[in-house]
Amino acid sequence: MKAILVLENGRIFNGQSFGASGESLGEVVFNTSMAGYQEIITDPSYKGQIVTMTYPLIGNYGVNRQDTESRGPCLEGLVVKEYSKIASNWRKTQELGEYLKENKVIGIEGVDTRALTLCIREQGAMKAVLSTLDFDEKSLLNKVRLSRGLVGVDLVKEVTIPKKYVYTQIKNPKFKVAVLDCGVKYNILRELLRHRCRVLVLPAQSSAKEILSHHPDGVLLSNGPGDPAAVGYVVKTVADLIGRVPIFGICLGHQMLGLALGGKTYKLKFGHHGANHPVKDLRTGKVYITSQNHGFCVDIDSLSKKDIRLTHVNLNDGTLEGLCHKKLPVFSVQFHPESAPGPHDAEYLFAEFARLMQKNKSK
Repeated sequence: MKAILVLENGRIFNGQSFGASGESLGEVVFNTSMAGYQEIITDPSYKGQIVTMTYPLIGNYGVNRQDTESRGPCLEGLVVKEYSKIASNWRKTQELGEYLKENKVIGIEGVDTRALTLCIREQGAMKAVLSTLDFDEKSLLNKVRLSRGLVGVDLVKEVTIPKKYVYTQIKNPKFKVAVLDCGVKYNILRELLRHRCRVLVLPAQSSAKEILSHHPDGVLLSNGPGDPAAVGYVVKTVADLIGRVPIFGICLGHQMLGLALGGKTYKLKFGHHGANHPVKDLRTGKVYITSQNHGFCVDIDSLSKKDIRLTHVNLNDGTLEGLCHKKLPVFSVQFHPESAPGPHDAEYLFAEFARLMQKNKSK
């Protein structure tokens, strides 16, 4: 079946569909990961986005039940150079195309993803439409230009959970962690389990009072989609928690912590999406290869250096990748220390969180 991708700048890419039929709107971005497409598809941070994979062959190992990072696919569409119709892996339970169709996600193959990626790098991430129903280019372009985009839009409410739950009971937990779910990836929760944490996951709309009523040893602010400045209720909650409990922020959680500390955020030209971004830990001088997925960033010059220490910086473009409070048990990173997909270089940050909670408990 024919499929078409139309960008808001008028650029058109034709191809063949795989997965569901229909029409979807979103911001088109590119991801440079060579593997891990199932984790990318199910990452809630991609809500509102159409993802282009720069690696040319996608689908060759299928999908399975273990590698999902949320309740199901969250992205608005998937763009690939070549979809492998043969999937071979001992863990495979389903083919990628079947999985997308089952979950009503449109896929398009046969696209020159190099040209598309170059277009995004030069002109920035932009709104787009992916369709298997309407092939009138003027009609599609009009739909794109009238679509909402990401700036100023609260996408967290579309991916957060409706009610709290405990993620997998464990015997003799050492810490109790409350996770504010703005679109949390399951591997974050698994990493907390590895560090002997009882993990209570709470909706993004939870107040600081409600979170503290569970007497957590620490609070983790999760990743999530969209514009952090549009999620003011979460920023207020974070501000109310600062100084009352150890806090660890990841990705969107880092951005919301930055806002709660008086900083500002801005939209990156084409974002950071991939599993190969070099980040330097300014405290040790070590460089880590990290997994990243974000389109917004905390302004490195908007934070008060009197109270805030900058801990990590992106070596590709010099943007802020981590911070901590000089006096309070609060820290965050822009990248994904839980990987899935990506390198495990930054897993040490979960151990840092555990040490922070232990130190706070000892007091």
